[in-house]
Amino acid sequence: MADGTFRVLAVCTGNICRSPAVERLLAHRLGAGSSGVQVASAGVGAVVGSAIAPGMTPHLTRLGVQTDGFAARQVAERDLGSADLVLTMTRAHRTRVVELLPGAVRRTFTLRELARIVADLDPALLPDGTPAERLAAIVPLAAARRRPPAAPADDDVVDPWGGDERLYARAFAELAPAVDVIADAALGR
Repeated sequence: MADGTFRVLAVCTGNICRSPAVERLLAHRLGAGSSGVQVASAGVGAVVGSAIAPGMTPHLTRLGVQTDGFAARQVAERDLGSADLVLTMTRAHRTRVVELLPGAVRRTFTLRELARIVADLDPALLPDGTPAERLAAIVPLAAARRRPPAAPADDDVVDPWGGDERLYARAFAELAPAVDVIADAALGR
């Protein structure tokens, strides 16, 4: 947590559907800027320079989340090295992140994996403090409690790219509650 800022990096494939939705939704929920948390996203096979996919934007905007000004980018080792928490959309993305930077293993989780672990954390284990301080405490606690789910696919968020509105709705329905769990824990709710 260099300079008092906690850095979260969301990672998916193209950085146009799932990871930008997590980036923008988590930043919105935390009131990024005032929370001491910086949220960014990137893709392991990014469609560099692209905006958020049109199928994802309505799900964000109806919650008051801004989608303009986004440009997809390729994940780089330096991004992973500076992130305090890496949230991937699938187990395969998590594996790819750890291949790129093995030292990131204890701070890299799938989004739904971290939400599952956080939901079971005793809130008394977390400090009173800023969202950045609470997230900094969550990462090692979650790493120590990492266990596979009953069904491994439960840790993944479906990829809606190329799908219809129902698939985008499903992807958003899988990622939004996980973001809410993590944001609530960071905010002490």
